[in-house]
Amino acid sequence: MDDAAYDRCLDLARDHYENFPVRSSLLPRELARDLAAVYAFCRTTDDLGDEFPGDRRAALRRWEGDVRATLKGAPPADRPILGALAETAGRRNLEPTPFLLLIEANRRDQRLEPYADEAALLDYCRHSATPVGRMVLGTLGFDESGLHVYADATCIGLQLANFWQDLARDRENGRCYLPLDACSRHGVDPGVELERASASPALRGLVAELVERAREWLIRGWPLADRLPARTRPLVRGFSRGGWAICDAVAAAGYDTLSSRPTVGVTRRRTIAGLELLRAPRRGVSAPTRG
Repeated sequence: MDDAAYDRCLDLARDHYENFPVRSSLLPRELARDLAAVYAFCRTTDDLGDEFPGDRRAALRRWEGDVRATLKGAPPADRPILGALAETAGRRNLEPTPFLLLIEANRRDQRLEPYADEAALLDYCRHSATPVGRMVLGTLGFDESGLHVYADATCIGLQLANFWQDLARDRENGRCYLPLDACSRHGVDPGVELERASASPALRGLVAELVERAREWLIRGWPLADRLPARTRPLVRGFSRGGWAICDAVAAAGYDTLSSRPTVGVTRRRTIAGLELLRAPRRGVSAPTRG
């Protein structure tokens, strides 16, 4: 095992605030490192799509070629994190499809096309969000079709919560994930509304509706933890509660995510993690509720 490559992956995980389960003391060292390798792939893919200073489409094409080679056991020598990913993918027998779908999601982001309705947005989520859940399930060793339904729902809920948290940030990148049919129902013109310093009453009403949809997806995914061993339950429940906390933060901001970005504070995140550690042995833990 290439310790330096895995250490680089762990550094990436430590340096970013994400709802990604790579730092739990419940995890065996090898599993934590494998999850870090998956995380490093996801983080690098998103950074290429969001922050690469040159031709992002070309960068993603090169990255895809390197990832395809990696998943065949031949990682390029100049990308240490892919060396770690090659070991992880081989050891965990990970399927290539989720990795390639995430790259495609970032490629789609370069086209900046509006989403006509929820179905179109969910199709995007099935490229950008659900593959991550499937990578995690595969790495944990629970890559069973019956669990995908719950993992997919959880990841969609998290993705949607992040969208409505990040309206201003996405606007700066020229992106808008608001479904146009929902905009029409609320009398919202995204081209006008998203240029305001703060959200109008119409936009707040739209975001409130969309946040409720995110919560619905998180509730659909909640049963996943009960179908997994105790050591993984805090991680899975922490995912869901983290997404729920984002929804709460957006609600507390009056559904205005243009004037400032609602966040979940360190104390709240630590409280979530601590409570879920205590509840790890239990099945049937109640899903989040509105405070």
